[in-house]
Amino acid sequence: MAIGFFAVFDDIAMLLDDAAAMSKVATKKTAGILGDDLAVNAQKASGFASSRELPVLWAITKGSFRNKAIILPMAFLLSAFAPWLIIPILMLGGVYLAYEGAEKIYEYLFHHPEKKSENSLQKLSEAEILEIEKEKIKSAIFTDFILSIEIIIMALGTVLEQSLPIQIIAVTVVAVLATVGVYGLVALLVRMDDFGFKLIELAKDEKRVLKKVGEILVLALPKVIRILTVVGTFAMILVAGGIYTHNVHQIHELFSIVPALVADVLVGLIIGVVALGIHALVVKVIPKTEV
Repeated sequence: MAIGFFAVFDDIAMLLDDAAAMSKVATKKTAGILGDDLAVNAQKASGFASSRELPVLWAITKGSFRNKAIILPMAFLLSAFAPWLIIPILMLGGVYLAYEGAEKIYEYLFHHPEKKSENSLQKLSEAEILEIEKEKIKSAIFTDFILSIEIIIMALGTVLEQSLPIQIIAVTVVAVLATVGVYGLVALLVRMDDFGFKLIELAKDEKRVLKKVGEILVLALPKVIRILTVVGTFAMILVAGGIYTHNVHQIHELFSIVPALVADVLVGLIIGVVALGIHALVVKVIPKTEV
């Protein structure tokens, strides 16, 4: 009886050990998308009044957890009953990532939107500001839903050969870490300028070093978000290309003469440009057919 009891504990320990190892592998595979997730959410959580930034971010974080609660059971059902659908869904997600990356590059090169007036929000009523806030939260949660699908499917794709319990533990760990890690960093980022202003206020004219640090933090926030946007765009293209080079033998063979990193970027760019072109064509054709 005692031997059987300890054998159960031994099996549980082995299961958790295997799940921990696979969680590390799955986290590494999905790390590329997290850069874009971080950049997008840092942008969406900034630009509010200081007193509203953290409540807005908390609302988005709760929405992210709800997204994961919806997506995770669906992903495990697919793994149990239709595992052959995982790779096609992953590849469709790769097209979306490549399209998003290519669109950002296109907008940067050829389209520069007009800057909104800094005082525009001051002219709105409190009800209008709250309505804008709700819309931004909805937009952020929807974006998180799309990225969460990709993160979870990619994580699941790395552990498909493992048993279902290991899949559930590993993918759930990745999903929770993604939400906590991304939104924890976003919280630090959006409060960085406020911390800088606080340091400037405390320093006054007496502590020049403290004041300088505060000024650096205030000026650094928009630059950090821009850097994250660039890194996130590169990561989307890289991850999208990697999905195809690793799962389509013909593409892998075609780009085998170049380094893997370069191949992934080239494939991601090609897919993104094609998807962007198809989207532009559809947008032009649909109005004509409706008339």
